[in-house]
Amino acid sequence: MTMPFGYVSPEQVMKDRADYARKGIARGRAVLVMSYGGGILFVTENPSSALHKISEIYDRIGFAAVGKYNEFENLRVAGVRMADLRGYSYDRRDVTGRALANTYAQILGTIFSSGGEKPFEVELTVAEVGETPAADQLYRLTYDGSVADEEGIVVMGASADEIGTALREGRTDDMDLGAALRLAVASLAGVDGETREIAANALEVAVLDRTRPRRTFRRLNDTAVAEILAG
Repeated sequence: MTMPFGYVSPEQVMKDRADYARKGIARGRAVLVMSYGGGILFVTENPSSALHKISEIYDRIGFAAVGKYNEFENLRVAGVRMADLRGYSYDRRDVTGRALANTYAQILGTIFSSGGEKPFEVELTVAEVGETPAADQLYRLTYDGSVADEEGIVVMGASADEIGTALREGRTDDMDLGAALRLAVASLAGVDGETREIAANALEVAVLDRTRPRRTFRRLNDTAVAEILAG
């Protein structure tokens, strides 16, 4: 059977869309999310004080992303609206990281499989802090809507595999915040066999603090980050 001029197989179309999205994501600086004794830690290199890669979604749920800022910011806002509506309509305990991850998966999957628009160049993590490290939930979502339930650590963006290996070798469930942050920054700085220094004002750092009764998300300012790294 002769194929019409310009025919491209569905498999090739999906491969091209996946390659396009992966290249966009790989250009972004890495974001890491890790569970530690006191909660869940988010760290990334980000000198901007306005364009956040790490944000709060709801009481015990945080959000991190790499890729194209306008695309993941739209997803973050949609997640906040969904969480607020669900919490208001039912109960705050009905807002869960799993439900939010499922919603994001549907959105990303629909966009990726659509032929009418380009795929989103984003990768997301939805994190929900539990009463113990074993109860923490980390969901990683890729550009095509795939969801993975990760154990303790998620690294997205450039050099993710190398950074993830360093984190897994050093992380323990009972680490305090200082040890967790120093490990995270050392892992970000030790890529490609080089060790460099990352200034506190070039980092974006936040935690979901499991000791707080309700609003667990808090950002660490440059002074607090510098003091922890020096300690």
